[in-house]
Amino acid sequence: MPTSAPRLLSVLMPVYNEARTLRTIVARVLASPVDLPMELVCVDDGSRDRSVEILEELAAADSRIRIVRQPRNMGKGAAIRRAIQEMRGDVGLIQDADLEYDPADYPALLAPILQGKADAVFGSRFAAASQRKVLLYWHGVANRVLTWMTNVLNDINLTDMETCYKAVRADVLKQTPLKSDRFGIEPELTTRLAQWNVRLYEVPISYHGRTVAEGKKIGWRDAVSAVWSLIKFRFLDDRFTTHDGYYVLQSMRRARGLNRWILEQFRPYVGQRVLEAGCGIGNFTELLLDRERLICVDNDPLYVEMLNWRLGHLENVAALQFDLADLPGYERLAPEGIDTIVCLNVLEHIAPDEQVLRAYFDLLVPGGHAIILVPAHPSLYSPCDEALGHERRYTRIELHTKMQNAGFEVVSLEEFNRLGVPGWWMNRKLGRRDLNPRQMRAFEWLLPIAKGMEALKIGPGLSLIGVGRRPGLNVDSRQ
Repeated sequence: MPTSAPRLLSVLMPVYNEARTLRTIVARVLASPVDLPMELVCVDDGSRDRSVEILEELAAADSRIRIVRQPRNMGKGAAIRRAIQEMRGDVGLIQDADLEYDPADYPALLAPILQGKADAVFGSRFAAASQRKVLLYWHGVANRVLTWMTNVLNDINLTDMETCYKAVRADVLKQTPLKSDRFGIEPELTTRLAQWNVRLYEVPISYHGRTVAEGKKIGWRDAVSAVWSLIKFRFLDDRFTTHDGYYVLQSMRRARGLNRWILEQFRPYVGQRVLEAGCGIGNFTELLLDRERLICVDNDPLYVEMLNWRLGHLENVAALQFDLADLPGYERLAPEGIDTIVCLNVLEHIAPDEQVLRAYFDLLVPGGHAIILVPAHPSLYSPCDEALGHERRYTRIELHTKMQNAGFEVVSLEEFNRLGVPGWWMNRKLGRRDLNPRQMRAFEWLLPIAKGMEALKIGPGLSLIGVGRRPGLNVDSRQ
């Protein structure tokens, strides 16, 4: 997620046989008083009336309108997916081609995103609004039931999941592999955003619903399909992003017990002024918030932005975008007086790992510790390692030698997570390229067994944890 402010709004409009309303809705969209330049991406979904002819006429008169034609009628979801592919803006806002939704609500929809508070905003027809047309009771009941199911399954508290008005940052949309062709796009997109763990807001909107006679296309079969979509994309097809690293880190968020167990392995070496080198989205950061000073760095701007909006209000915490292989960059961290560097599942991503270890050594105050967790055993290198960008898996001798060559006194070096080896080996045999939430939930359930295997040292470990000390005066490692 880029930290720069949005510069262009893309309105995404699926069109299917809407010749009676197109001129009016397009005029209202283009007249909406938004604070951003706008493009209107109209995807004709195989219309059989004069919709395409009208769109071409409107586009000839206004360069903000872009027309994309589907080869045949493929459904609203397919049209929206095509519009996302074609959009050029920094925010995508879905707009139906009928007159049920009022583009005058755009400023309210965009405000939380423009203010830097939200990554996605839904326009709610059921929140308090200035005006709302009274419609069929059972349609409202179906919407509320589907919204309730969405909330239960995803642990959120929306008031209107089925709303058309969904404004989402383009970088999220572009990295979300949507699959629904018809009206299942609404529950699918909502589920995906919940899995992204984005900052999701709602704002009240006005609503002027139409009847079937007026052209409304959704029916009871679509409600049944929505229920299936909610279950499918929550439990069966939960790959919510094409960003491999982010998907794995979000899966790891479920393994809070594992993170606490990792901390137990080296807690006595953690001082009061800590650098978390490669913080990701902050899964482990949450366990270090009691330190006097915590500097979190990562090279991915998406992760750094997430850390800033989650923890940036804490005076002892700073999140910085920083390439750990940029050796001169460590100079700006020198005044922090770092006594502990925590580097978990990061060093294996870095080609010049020995130079980075030396930079860690130089940054630490005398007596400070570098805590390094890396994947172990090159024989376990798998497609998942490749997908995650791992340069290597380490042997015990290799990590010890590299830490020692960097100047560290190696005070501890142990294999860790023996229970994880069978699962990783199986993933390797099956050619899997990620860790999914189901696997992490299963590991949490098996954590007592994992701890027992660790205590008895049964089998090899999936990881190595090395603790290196910079020689010199002892550092106060108050807990």
